[in-house]
Amino acid sequence: MRDHTWREKDEEGLTFYKATHHGGRWTMASQRKGDDEWTRYDPIPEELLEKLRDVVFNKYQRGRCGWKLVAGVDKLLGRDSVEPK
Repeated sequence: MRDHTWREKDEEGLTFYKATHHGGRWTMASQRKGDDEWTRYDPIPEELLEKLRDVVFNKYQRGRCGWKLVAGVDKLLGRDSVEPK
């Protein structure tokens, strides 16, 4: 199981995102700062998949995850992916 987390600040405040890859399946949730409950996404919206792809790709570039995870997100986005050389 791999967790990928990030946060974003906008005019409404801070939002925390958490994506989990387990058993070949992605799950995602978000939470506004100050809220007690997490909002789960099923299915995951395309705009959040794009953000997840950026997070996972950056981890790949730093050697913190394999290309397989990036390719898995690309597959959810309906893209072909080729590992950079």
